[in-house]
This record gives sequence, C-alpha cells and structure tokens, in this order.
Amino acid sequence: MNTSRRIGFISTRFAGTDGVSLETAKWATVLERLGHQCFYFCGQCDRPEEISYTVDEVFYHHPTIEAINQIAFGGEWGKFKARPEITESHQEFFSVYIRPSHITKQVQELKEFIKEHLYKFAQQFKLEMLIIENAITIPVNLPLGLAITEFIAETGYPVIAHHHDFYWERQRFINNSVRDYLAAAFPPNLPSIRHVVINSVQAQQLASRIGAAAMVIPNVMDFDSPPPPMDDYASTVRSDLGLVPGQYLILQPTRIIQRKGIEHAIELTRRLGLPAELVISHAAGDEGTAYEKRVREFAQLLEVTVRFESAIVGDRRSVTADGRKIYTLEDVYPHADLVTYPSAIEGFGNAFLEAVYYKRPLVVNNYSIYEADIKPKGFKVVEFDGFISEKTLEDVRYILTHHEESAQQTEQNYELARRYFSFTMLERRLNLLLSDCFGEDV
Repeated sequence: MNTSRRIGFISTRFAGTDGVSLETAKWATVLERLGHQCFYFCGQCDRPEEISYTVDEVFYHHPTIEAINQIAFGGEWGKFKARPEITESHQEFFSVYIRPSHITKQVQELKEFIKEHLYKFAQQFKLEMLIIENAITIPVNLPLGLAITEFIAETGYPVIAHHHDFYWERQRFINNSVRDYLAAAFPPNLPSIRHVVINSVQAQQLASRIGAAAMVIPNVMDFDSPPPPMDDYASTVRSDLGLVPGQYLILQPTRIIQRKGIEHAIELTRRLGLPAELVISHAAGDEGTAYEKRVREFAQLLEVTVRFESAIVGDRRSVTADGRKIYTLEDVYPHADLVTYPSAIEGFGNAFLEAVYYKRPLVVNNYSIYEADIKPKGFKVVEFDGFISEKTLEDVRYILTHHEESAQQTEQNYELARRYFSFTMLERRLNLLLSDCFGEDV
C-alpha cells in the first residue's frame, strides 16, 4: 500500500498514559512510517496543535457529559417521574429505568453540535479515512458516539473502529436508561466500518451481539527496537523512591482502580519475607478515590510500606514544584526487581508488555484474556489464580534470588513478544485493513 492517506483519529481524549492514548500513538507511529498523515479530533489533546481539532464537549469529563452519565448510569433512575401529561397512566409495573425527557433533548442537541464539528474536522484536514478509538465502544460520551455513528452513516467514510472496552465488559454500564443509544452506536454495524478488537474473546462477543466480524490486533510495543541503556538522569530512581541498598523494588505500574487488584501486590510484598517495598506509579485516575483509600488502609493493616509515587512518575521528565526530579515510567522499569500485574479484568495488558519489553520478572493474576491470548504463546511468569498461595511466594522468592535463570526467562519472553506483539505485526495488519478500504495499488 504505497499511496499516502490522510487519516483522522477520533476519541474523547488523546493525552496522558491511558491505554487508548498509548495505543493510538503506536498506531500513528506505524502509519506515519508507512507514509500516511495522521490528524486528531478529541476533547483533550497533547498532540501538535496544527494537526489537532479539539471540542471541549467531546472530553468525557466535561461537566455536561458527566451530568448526562450520572443520570444514564448512576443507579437513581427510580427517582425520576414521567412527563406530567402521562403521569396518570404511569403504573408501578412500568420500567424504573426512566430517562428524563430533558436529557434526551440535551443528548440530541449535543450530538448535532459534535457532528457539525466532525464535518469541519474532515473538511479542514481533507480526510480520506477515520480511525475511531474506543469512542463507539464504551459509552463515556453518549452524544459523541451518536454523532460519530450518524456522521459515518451520512458520509460513507471508510472507518476502522478500534475497540478497547465494550460496555458489557464493565458492570457500571449494565443497568442504564440509554439502551436505545447503546444499541444504535456502541458499536454501530455500518457497511463502511472495519471492526478491530484487542483480544479474541471480544471478537466472539462482537459477532454474537451485533453480527459483525472483527480483526484481532492485540496491544503492541516496538520490540524490534530494544530500550536504550540507562542514562545518568535515571540512575537516581531507587534513592528518590526511598529504597535503601539491599531492598527489592516491587513495581505496580498501573492506575489505582479496583479491577487492578492491588491488594494482591500488597499481600505478596508482606508475605515474601524479604526486604522489599511496593511502588505504585500512577494515581487513582478516572474512577474516583474510594479504592485508593481502601488500598492505603489495607497497606496499613498489613504493615506494608507502599510508596504512592505519581507525583514523581509522569508522562515526561521534569521537576516538581519543590525541586524533585520527575521520572517517566521508562526510567523506573529498569530498576524494578519484580513487576506485579494482579488485575482481575484487562482488555489486553499494556503493563504486561511493558514489563516484558524492559525484561523484568512478572507476577500475573490469571485473568481471562491472559489465559486466552497471552499464556498460550509460552511466556514464563509467576501466575496465581485469584489469591496469593504459598506456591506463588516460593516462585517469586526463587526468581528474585536466582538472577541467571530469571534473566533467561525474561530474554525468552522478549523474543516471544517480538514475534507476536511487535510493530511489524501491527504494520502487516494495518496494511491489510487499508487494502480492504482502498484496494491494492496497481
């Protein structure tokens, strides 16, 4: 596929270190290597201004969007009343999942507003195709998903819908008052859309639910380009994280959200019987602070030193207001003696690939996508099934104290990842999708 194409990425945000933003950057890198031009439509953006189009209401934390979500998914539907003209006809056996009429009107008005901006985005950058990143997958911005769906239906643009998290995979979206919107746009089944999912289970679910076939493209990293050696800036990571010589650094490289299962990492650290401290690199993120409070209390209960270091682990190197170094996660990984990944649910597993990329030993909860799509490739990690057993502890102690065998395992993991989860694999599959959209060059 030699013809250069002008490709528009669309999502609620392209900023920071969330999985969607990270994977989008990888896709864009590969597409640009192939000679294509990439542009971005979102509500929050850290891409260059000259290739970006931002609309505040597209960001899912915009106050208006959050207010709509609270009513749509907030669990308080029973308190809403039907419009006055049908109140007398409204019976107790009617559905409690009522959507107030003003919310319907607000969603429709915002949909039209966003759709007009989509037309302007396409016109301004003379786009030839679109890649939708999770915006018609998980319903965190209902007007955006509806606007994208109608825009595609009205224009016939060739589209790759890159799905990361479907609403049926998240308990907080199951009961709602917007099932008509979900059926229409999350995701839509339109003839010009090529669906892409990040694991095989999603492909089966998509086919079952909406009758659409999907290509599986797992998350990737550039395994053909190994990480650079540690530089002087990163040499002070361990001391700045408060570790002393002889202590093991156990790294939990995720946000503090409930499905990450961080209690398991705390219990593991407590029961190892080795001088070790757990470092959590990210903050609570988008799902509130209640779980972070629970994690802190659990660590105190088990008398485990847990370092919450999001203040000095960021997107880029910098300095805090009080003069401390800010490191990237790439600076921290090489110092980790062990990476914990005790998630109960993951769409794929960016942190798994990162640990493999930096050749770190891993402890993994046997979550379903790991079981289906990663484990069969032959990766060597310490696994546990929902709880930390004595066998888990023995295996971790062994890899921490047998460096030669650990190094052999991490090297093997790297080679497996280079085969299955590299930019080369991504490039081949994107070329197939582009050829499906535009045909082969002759």
